[in-house]
Amino acid sequence: MSTLTRKAVLLFTLCLLTWQGVTAGTKEPAGNNQNDQEKATYALIKRVLPKHANQFKIAFIPKDGDKDVFELEGRKGNIILRGNNGVSIASALHHYLKTYTNSHISWNGSNLNLPKKLPAVTQKERKVTPYKYRYYLNYCTFNYTMSWWDWERWQWEIDWMAMNGINMPLAVTGQNSIWDRVYKKMGFTDKDLASFYSGPAYFNWFWMGNLDGWGGPLPQSFMQRHEDLQKQILAQERALGMTPILPAFTGHVPPSFKDKFPNAKLKKTRWQGFEEVYILDPDDEMFTTIGKEFIQEEINTFGTDHFYSADTFNENTPPTNDSTYLNDISKKVYQSMAAVDPKATWIMQGWMFSYSAKFWQPTQIQALLNAVPHDKMIVLDLYSESKPVWSRTDAYYGKPWIWNMLHNFGGNVSMYGRMNSVANNPATALQDPKSGNMLGIGLTPEAIEQNPVMYELMLENVWRSTPIDLNTWLPNYAQRRYGQKNAAAEKAWEILRNTVYDGAIKSGGPESIITGRPTFNKKNRWTDTDKAYRPADLIPAWEALLAASKELKNSEGFKYDLVDVTRQVLANYADTLQQQFALDYKNKDTVAFRKRSEQFLMVIEDIDRLLATHDDFLLGNWLNAAKAWGKTEEEKKLFEKNARNLITLWGDKNSVLHDYSCRQWAGMLTGFYKPRWSQFFTHVNAAMAQGKTMSQKEFDEKSKGWEWQWVNSNEPYVDKPKGNSLEEARKLYQKYQPFLKSQYALL
Repeated sequence: MSTLTRKAVLLFTLCLLTWQGVTAGTKEPAGNNQNDQEKATYALIKRVLPKHANQFKIAFIPKDGDKDVFELEGRKGNIILRGNNGVSIASALHHYLKTYTNSHISWNGSNLNLPKKLPAVTQKERKVTPYKYRYYLNYCTFNYTMSWWDWERWQWEIDWMAMNGINMPLAVTGQNSIWDRVYKKMGFTDKDLASFYSGPAYFNWFWMGNLDGWGGPLPQSFMQRHEDLQKQILAQERALGMTPILPAFTGHVPPSFKDKFPNAKLKKTRWQGFEEVYILDPDDEMFTTIGKEFIQEEINTFGTDHFYSADTFNENTPPTNDSTYLNDISKKVYQSMAAVDPKATWIMQGWMFSYSAKFWQPTQIQALLNAVPHDKMIVLDLYSESKPVWSRTDAYYGKPWIWNMLHNFGGNVSMYGRMNSVANNPATALQDPKSGNMLGIGLTPEAIEQNPVMYELMLENVWRSTPIDLNTWLPNYAQRRYGQKNAAAEKAWEILRNTVYDGAIKSGGPESIITGRPTFNKKNRWTDTDKAYRPADLIPAWEALLAASKELKNSEGFKYDLVDVTRQVLANYADTLQQQFALDYKNKDTVAFRKRSEQFLMVIEDIDRLLATHDDFLLGNWLNAAKAWGKTEEEKKLFEKNARNLITLWGDKNSVLHDYSCRQWAGMLTGFYKPRWSQFFTHVNAAMAQGKTMSQKEFDEKSKGWEWQWVNSNEPYVDKPKGNSLEEARKLYQKYQPFLKSQYALL
């Protein structure tokens, strides 16, 4: 059979399959009826408050126009939670817990110390959100944080989402099964696809067409288990009234596609030094056909809520800035959705408009957006708290859009946030006549489970249309988080507000040089140590928390915060030491260099010992969760390698992304960062002893080899905390206070 004939047969087959799917109609998901939502909502209450659930009654009420609403009322000894769906009722529950019991629920320590009989609701309350949509997640979150999540962890997150008013979550887990079935219908074999699928820690970048195969080969069993997990995720989200966003086809095809279809219009893209990836040009007739089949297979497997995510140029520059070309691409991506699901709405991440701002000028942006009807596309202004795009695009030229806080890049552990922006700018944008069709707000972090205050603050906007007064909100936050009012804790938070949480506009928080590949420079490509505050100004917050520790010692949230602030103060001190031993080297002061380099290593050891006292800072959790997904020893080793690789080199030993996803975790500090710095000091000392200039290039080459060896190693790391966080923080204060006072001239 000729290539042309084979292509024609394939197109006919796929068209027939797609037509059969279309004629059968889109598969509406289960869980959207009131009975299912009632069961799901009661189940959520029982999970959150197992000993108090019988004190709550729920009822469903209509929306307020097209907006979600909840009511809270006391009646006959019961607490009545009303809402138009499960999310609204869960939000009413959360509002009750915060307002009446001073409770707090977060990733990093919760406070639910409740009396047997809950406080009565004395006055009926009703709240209507001004935002139709409350979006959640970033493609990157599914790997930098969620790579190894099981159903139990996902269920907790979905409960948290509901209580915080999230109703539009990105839901891209399990899509490899869809790709697999579509491409196998086209005649591809497991062998053809072996170099296509990435390993589990790299799905996000595989899905977005940035890379093929890295971290693989992916076991078929993992693919099936993730499909099953996605079904659980979607069922729970839908039963609570959420409308999940599923992925759509954007042209990413297997490397073997060029061999099976040599006449196909393919373009090759290369991202961050990885091997070239093949993208099917939307001008090729196969693009729409495959896109239809992808959507139909997805709907058959998962059902649909008619929201689809597609990002055609994620951190890749289009081959031309011609507006006609960009318009045609956008039109065909949308058509591949709408041909199967006429109700389809395209949810587009607006990241490229910020990341590649020089390319995406008004003409190009309008060409891409105008190809799709206004009511069939919603744009995510991904980085609104720092680099809003809506304000320089006439609010996306009429398209509905959503204001988002991105905040975290790569899962880095650093105290950081732009608190004033998050407290004020969503409401300001909502009231701005130039904001056009602003339909919602959301969270788009590359990773979560850090800086919990920033996420709680952002979500405080959900049920209000006015700015948040931080002078009132922050003390209340501290009281709820720690379980009681404490003047020293309030003082600490006021200092934190004006230091780490008054951050500059940059890609996430400042990192410590500890986590960067060793150098005498103040920073390297991904390790930016510049801070928007003086390190000395953070120390009083540490002292205030230590002063509060006697009263707040039983609070999980307090323990986390004390560890985090202590870690940040010492990491800042390490940065200062690094610049000092760099000067010692420049001055050829061998004695001073050795003394300060030893102090630097000591700080790393001390931070590691501190972090080992808290469950949220353990490398072992990440690695052991990865291994737990393995069914065989071979799979366990593969998944562990994925987990180690992502947070160190990211790619191969020559990867330009090394240390992008660095983590200040116990185990990482003494198992990876300290040995790497020790090797650097050995290298420098040897050069100084010989009167030579140290070669950074020579060291980097040696370091790459050692780093790759660590990625491929299997030494164990603990996943259980050891020691007392408060005692360790006090010891470190006593040890380092003299150094810090001398260093920062705090006399």
